[in-house]
Amino acid sequence: MANVKAAPNEQPKIPPPPQLIPKIINGGIAGIIGVSCVFPIDLVKTRLQNQVIGPNGEKQYKNMLDCFKKTYAAEGYFGMYRGSAVNIILVTPEKAIKLACNDMFRYYLTLPDGSLPVFRQMIAGGGAGALQIVVTTPMELLKIQMQDAGRLAAQAKKEGKKFERQTAMQLIKKLLAERGIMGLYKGLGATAARDISFSVIYFPTFAILNDLGPMQPGATGPPFWWSFISGCTAGCIAAVGVTPLDVVKTRMQTLTKGAGERQYSGIVDCITSTLKNEGVMAFFKGGACRVMVIAPLFGIAQAIYYLGIGETLLGIPR
Repeated sequence: MANVKAAPNEQPKIPPPPQLIPKIINGGIAGIIGVSCVFPIDLVKTRLQNQVIGPNGEKQYKNMLDCFKKTYAAEGYFGMYRGSAVNIILVTPEKAIKLACNDMFRYYLTLPDGSLPVFRQMIAGGGAGALQIVVTTPMELLKIQMQDAGRLAAQAKKEGKKFERQTAMQLIKKLLAERGIMGLYKGLGATAARDISFSVIYFPTFAILNDLGPMQPGATGPPFWWSFISGCTAGCIAAVGVTPLDVVKTRMQTLTKGAGERQYSGIVDCITSTLKNEGVMAFFKGGACRVMVIAPLFGIAQAIYYLGIGETLLGIPR
């Protein structure tokens, strides 16, 4: 929502609150399209982040390209989309909450003169990030197990061991039986730290960049391509900023570990253990992949969101 200041001695015209239902539709469609486009890169990111360097410096994957090649050779094209069904199903409410709630918070935090200071934009973004983790945590937990299965299978085969893949439904049943509903929320604290921090950085940055875009006469906002560029740029900045938190979250949510890999008792244990055994650069594993995932994901999602497909479907003027 652009900031509109009233002229001196003129009462600002307060717009009506955003329509929530079309915003939710827009967010859901944006999330599905965005995730479908970048999922293979996200899979590579997960495998690189979970990879632990051996005692002699040996690695299962040398780099991002090597991971792509080995995954494709071992699992084929559809192996690059392992875990995508769970992600695509749950990304609809996740992105709907994130994008729609940010708009709602921005509306109610706008000052009477029509301005929205950056600090209030950060609160709005953080609030949206906090609400989305209800869906994001189980979605990420299940997605990571599915994405990382190929890496663990390859490692087990190399060691002459057997590895049994599990479907998303089998994982859900197992977690519910062993740990109850909270089993689906393993890594909640790490997910909250990552998503709230990301949203605090992303949404104000996107809004500032988007407001700088060219405006056509009679248009309600900048053109599609400018929203895409703004989303990519803001997503890139936010992704770089929270990559260490994403590494911690990924490792904590990986339930099945390979040889030499350990479970962590909490965020502090994960940070201190990783720092001690692998050094500070371990917190930036998969960083390039993460930027390559998040930048286009949010560029695509934000541009689609602002197209107003929900308003068009429901016959609501934008």
